[in-house]
Amino acid sequence: MAVTAKQPVSPDEPFSILDDNGHLLPGAVAPPIPDADLKRLYRGLLLVRIMDDRMLRLQRQGRLGFYMTSTGEEATHLGGVYPLTLDDWIFPSYREPGAAFWRGYTLKEFICQLFGNAEDLVKGRQMPVHHACRRINYVSISSPVGTQIPQAVGAGWAAKISKKSDVALVYFGEGATSTGQFHVGMNFAGVYKAPTIFFCRNNGWAISTSRDRQTAAKTFAAKAIGYGMPGIRVDGNDLLAIISVMNTAVQRARDGEGPTMIEAVTYRRGGHSSSDDPSVYRDPNEPKKWEPRDPITRFKGYLETKGLWTEAWDTQIRDEINAEISEALKAAESVGPPAPDTLFDDVFADLPWHLAEQKQQLLDEIAAAGGVRKLSAH
Repeated sequence: MAVTAKQPVSPDEPFSILDDNGHLLPGAVAPPIPDADLKRLYRGLLLVRIMDDRMLRLQRQGRLGFYMTSTGEEATHLGGVYPLTLDDWIFPSYREPGAAFWRGYTLKEFICQLFGNAEDLVKGRQMPVHHACRRINYVSISSPVGTQIPQAVGAGWAAKISKKSDVALVYFGEGATSTGQFHVGMNFAGVYKAPTIFFCRNNGWAISTSRDRQTAAKTFAAKAIGYGMPGIRVDGNDLLAIISVMNTAVQRARDGEGPTMIEAVTYRRGGHSSSDDPSVYRDPNEPKKWEPRDPITRFKGYLETKGLWTEAWDTQIRDEINAEISEALKAAESVGPPAPDTLFDDVFADLPWHLAEQKQQLLDEIAAAGGVRKLSAH
């Protein structure tokens, strides 16, 4: 599918469809998206924003140990996932919960993971915001920067040699382009034409390291040329532009033409995480410069031009989202911790004898100490 929008004046200028008010730029054509999907996409953007606000406040209250927000970057979540099918694979970084929600990750599953409780899909083995959901082909987030990049290339290569049409989408920040994993993954994908889409979320800061300290290249998209693949620079706050370039990248991958790198230019308006104080390394006025380019306000403006947005509808869906989060939070907080014997699950198909002994020893010691509950040694 060809990109249906106004081409940038130069390769360094991000590709855009909408202006900051949500109006089509001169000569731009929006990708064809059904009205129902447009409204669902807007709701998805709001869900991420509201969830982030609620969970960060929960962390500040001491009810969560850690959290990472995506304020100002929500369009990259939905724009990246919308052109995919459920058979495709997503290898996320830290800031793509909207992609998981779009594919069916429930709010309760999301919050249970933050708590690491018994209904956490990864059984409390990952720190908060390291989500994984096999049901929706959403691969576990890893803390080491760039780990997911060669993994995604492997998934794409596996699909190709299995003669499947699956595409692997891998998200990463611009800081990950300074890792060996990025270069190894890009080179392998380029050589073997793996159907992998490299989605670089350039949000200006890799914790306290600015974009200018990551590369001497004018753009991150330019790095793609050296690995034999197209590099596209897109406005990361323009949901329609992201969907448009993703349509092209997905079609290339399915047609056997190989990988694409997308650099989505956006901005991290909050801290790197709930443990970060960005005021010590960046100008406090810097985030304010990006507020007029807010992706949610921008997309809302587009829906208004199509007669799809009203104040009453906006209020209604915000109320619905808040109620759904409250319900999921109440349910998640009532769930206890994972059973101790789950420590031994999901590594071996058949538990080796020495681990079976260790498991039984653990259960015996818990029971002798009064136990948290009676557990089977299955």
